[in-house]
Order: sequence, then C-alpha cells, then structure tokens
Amino acid sequence: MSGDLSLDINIKEPRWDQSTFLGRAQHFFFVTDPRNILKSSESLEDARVTVEKYSLGVVKPGLTEDELWRAKYIYDSAFHPDTGEKMVVVGRMSAQVPMNMTITGCMLTFYRTTPAVVFWQWVNQSFNAVVNYSNRSGDAALTTNQLAAAYISATTGAVVTALGLKSLAKRLPAVMSRFVPFFAVAAANCINIPFMRQRELKYGIPVTDEEGNRLGESVTAAKSGIIQVVVSRIGMAVPAMAIPPVIMNALEKKAFMKRFPVLNAPVQVGLVGLCLVFATPLCCALFPQKSSMAVSSLETDLQERILHSSPHTTTVFFNKGL
Repeated sequence: MSGDLSLDINIKEPRWDQSTFLGRAQHFFFVTDPRNILKSSESLEDARVTVEKYSLGVVKPGLTEDELWRAKYIYDSAFHPDTGEKMVVVGRMSAQVPMNMTITGCMLTFYRTTPAVVFWQWVNQSFNAVVNYSNRSGDAALTTNQLAAAYISATTGAVVTALGLKSLAKRLPAVMSRFVPFFAVAAANCINIPFMRQRELKYGIPVTDEEGNRLGESVTAAKSGIIQVVVSRIGMAVPAMAIPPVIMNALEKKAFMKRFPVLNAPVQVGLVGLCLVFATPLCCALFPQKSSMAVSSLETDLQERILHSSPHTTTVFFNKGL
C-alpha cells in the first residue's frame, strides 16, 4: 500500500446508507448534480484512475477521504456501473436537469399544434431513448440493428400515444389541456423504457449474491427493475409538468406577460428546471439502485442453479438501472 489513506473504505457502495430514502437521496443529489457534465475528459479520467487504483489497493500519495469520495461520485456520474464504459454526455443522469428543463419547458409551451407536439415528443423520446440505453442494467451490448429497432419502436409508440392524448384534449378545459404533455410523457415512459431495455426482458439481467458473485441472469429481476424505473421516471415528471402549467395559466392572464409574450418559454423552462433540480434525485431515490429479490421469487431453473452453486444464498442483488 502507498499513501496514508486507509484501504478499509468501501467505495463499491455509495457513501450513505442505501437502505433509507434519506441516504439514497443524498447519494443521488451528488450523482445527478448538473455540474458533473462540465467535468473535462481529463477530470473524468483522473477520477476513474483514482477509483480503480484504490479498488486495487493503490492509494495516490496525499489523497484524502473526501477527495476519494469526490472522485467516486464523478466516476459514478459518467461511467456505467456494470460495463465501466463512459456514457455519452446527454445519457448521464447529471444531464437530466438541463436537458429535461429545456425539452419539457418547450413541450409545455408549444403544445397547441400537432406539428409542435410531434416534434417535441420526438425530441423528448429520442433523448429518453439515449438515457434509457445509457442507464440500462447488465453488461450485454445491443447490436446496431437491435438498438435501431428499439429506438424506432420506442419513439414511434410514444409519439403516437402523445397524439392520441392530444386529440382528447380538445374536449377539455384550457387549463386541463396543459396537462396533456404530462400524461403523454407518463404513457410514453411505459413504452420507451421497456422497448429500449427489451434485451433484458428477453435474456435477463445479472443477479449476484451479497459479495457480488454472479449467480446467473434473471428475466424476473429485469421486469422488477424496469417497473421501478418507470415509476421513478413518471415521478420525476409530476412536479415539472404539473406545477408549471398551473403557475403559467395564472401568469399569462397578467398584463406584464401579455405585453411580453416572448417571456413565456424562458419562464416556463425556468420553472421546470427548478422543479427538476429536486425531483430528479428524489425520484431516483424512491428505490435502491442495487435492488434485491428473494431467490424463491426467481425463475425455477435459476433457483435450482443457485441452490446447487450457492445453497446458503436466500437473496440476490441486481442493478435495476436508472
């Protein structure tokens, strides 16, 4: 060992207790911090090297515990937990606030015409497809054809759903029609996420014992993880797409907003951003990222393999994705 920092720090797990909502919230406030997307490639590489070397028992001279945890959270914000690959910038959870505040703000502003609905729903679902693929569970890669098919089916299904809901909005009061983008996004998440992660539903995701030893792949675990992610994503959209429409409906009646209608979009984007700063980490924290499931709830053949290879294991763990 080199350096003075103890090697007893478990940086494979988050710094805070993940069995509590508060601990998970603290963890995700760091992971989803929008400032992380401003980190240079050199900073990301330095964080990766620091974390990986520490995991191997090598400590950079002068490294403090706070610096180690800072490096871990920079690393976690940019690299996939299963594959270790660097995620594209817009696919990282730290990009959720700036990207979603822009897209959602425009969806809530430009919702009155069909071309606008189609365009912004397509932009939103294309962004979601990148996020869903980047934050998938497991380490198996999709082929280009599989990825293209998943993207087309996910975005098409989501946009068609949005258009169907828009047609219903014509029969609703003006204030209610403002909520159509939210219902469209909620329905689209139920389509986009399973489509972009369809390989997991077909072949399963890795499940491990408490020490991280891989025990097999489970479709049941994949379904559980995807359901949790869908609920979290819809939860993220609730404040950002439910609160600003009410405020904007009141503001647009004011003389000031009538005189300067150009402020509509910036104000809407700002309101959405304020909501997302808190909604993103808090909704990511609804469920532990490292989820667990009783062995008895897994597929029968996998139960038998685990009983044979690890008879004392009663609970398995898996990365549910984000």
